[in-house]
Amino acid sequence: MRLSQMLWVTLREDPAEAELPSHKLLLRAGYIRRVGSGLYVYLPLMWRVLQKISAIVREEMNATGAQECLLTQLQPAELWQESGRWDTYTKAEGIMFALTDRANREVGLGPTHEEVITAIARETIRSYRQLPQHLYQIQTKFRDEIRPRFGLMRGREFIMKDGYSFHSSESSLKETYYEMDRAYRKMFDRCGLKFRAVEADSGAIGGSGSQEFMVLAEAGEDDILFTEDSSYAANVEKAVSIPPDTIPSHFDKFEKVHTPKAGTIESVCKMLKCDPTQVVKQVLYQVVYDNGTTVLVLVSIRGDRDVNEVKLQNELTKLASNYGGKAVINLQVADAESQQKWAHSKLPLGYISPRLEDTYIDKSASISPKFLRLADRTVEALQNFVTGADEADYHVVGANWAKDFPLPTVVNLDKAKAGDRAVHDPSQILQTARGIEVGHIFQLGTKYSQAMKATFTNEQGEELPLVMGCYGLGVSRLAQAAVEQSHDKDGIIWNKAIAPYHVIVTVPNVGDAKQRSVGESLYISLSAAGVEVLLDDRDERAGVKFKDADLVGIPYRVVTGKAIADGKVEIVNRATKAATLVEIGSVVEYLKNELA
Repeated sequence: MRLSQMLWVTLREDPAEAELPSHKLLLRAGYIRRVGSGLYVYLPLMWRVLQKISAIVREEMNATGAQECLLTQLQPAELWQESGRWDTYTKAEGIMFALTDRANREVGLGPTHEEVITAIARETIRSYRQLPQHLYQIQTKFRDEIRPRFGLMRGREFIMKDGYSFHSSESSLKETYYEMDRAYRKMFDRCGLKFRAVEADSGAIGGSGSQEFMVLAEAGEDDILFTEDSSYAANVEKAVSIPPDTIPSHFDKFEKVHTPKAGTIESVCKMLKCDPTQVVKQVLYQVVYDNGTTVLVLVSIRGDRDVNEVKLQNELTKLASNYGGKAVINLQVADAESQQKWAHSKLPLGYISPRLEDTYIDKSASISPKFLRLADRTVEALQNFVTGADEADYHVVGANWAKDFPLPTVVNLDKAKAGDRAVHDPSQILQTARGIEVGHIFQLGTKYSQAMKATFTNEQGEELPLVMGCYGLGVSRLAQAAVEQSHDKDGIIWNKAIAPYHVIVTVPNVGDAKQRSVGESLYISLSAAGVEVLLDDRDERAGVKFKDADLVGIPYRVVTGKAIADGKVEIVNRATKAATLVEIGSVVEYLKNELA
């Protein structure tokens, strides 16, 4: 392709809306253009990158025996209502674009396709003899993000590979799940990415287990925790750990003490000369279920630890039926403003005990009259601990469960963090890194097949729900993640496998007949040899062309400059910036070896 004929415009300044280096570079280098909030056009260079990533994904998926298909993007609400996710996606998370068509039917633009594929399986799979089956597609998805940002990282329209497998047993599912784990690792290796596979929370997709694939990058949105022995890695939302040991309390009797202006863990520990591991703090949340019921949740956790709100939401989802609901619509800390809507009188914030009276809750048909009390495992074994006295400026010391306070229901709500000990080996200390999620695989089990009555007949003639797996990979997100991981002050550094072109032939002075002739000749020879090549034949200054070449990130630049007088050209490696003089007649062979 000749740059003089390509629709390609570079920018010298960073666009105002871009925050991440990768977002800035893709805009500046002419790969994408923003047309609205979270909406981007893939220009010709970017489309070539996406096609190459898609080709790698197809090759590895097809190698496993998976079958490619294309599912409808417009999905009827009835299917999502069958699975119970319509309200979750349109109200609770609110990420589905939903509308009513001219026949007054509710439909949504697909953020994912579990319901559609399960409906297809329900109609086509009858017997165990047809199993297992694995279908996948590469398609545009739609999600109405609250805060679209970071370019292709969190847009409202994006390209995704999503696959779905159907099985007669959990053991068959696990075979495909681990096969996908291997296939995904091959895909990311072939794209030249440094990544880590981590345990993950299944979120609204559901299922018994899942794993994320994180491209390591400082600007990543996700925190991951891992051990040096490579035996454990998890998203911080899912991670578990052994917290630091509790320092024994020096209080030997239960009493109420005056602690004026000590409403924080730091201030009360300083005043009482105790350690945060000896304190039971209360964190007050309010959860709203999909039936409109609000429940006030009082979480007791050790003073040096934080609540993992993803784990909390998962626990509250399990308890939804106790309050007549199915899904969590909203979960937030019950701050002073929200308390005005339900608190009968002012709460002693900073001084709350695990036994805070239910009478603080105002009577209302939409509010549960009692606090839901949960305790993190970090407080279960504490003795002679410090906690609030339910009175401003007062704490109690020397408190014990059962004797002084009833122990709430104990669940794992602790947020693991760097420096904690690993569960699999306490000698291993958790370390932290930042990552960009580019893939997520799930063991769904029978979550969707049971809800949607998708069954098969087994060898014994029994009718059973299909066992399912789900495997997602963000194609457009992966492209930007690659840039986030591999760039320098001058621009993008593409891996050879996914670069839009392999080589850019730069003619510094198009007015020089010899330079132009050599450039044209090399362009034709490289193209004939199967090398993907750009010819920079624009009437621009040499400095502009060199800057643009670095910015766009093509792996090799061939410069038909002064060295042609000696029968040579300069070949510059974009990644290393090493420049090599090569005989003009040997350029094709040299580059083919480099690209092999």
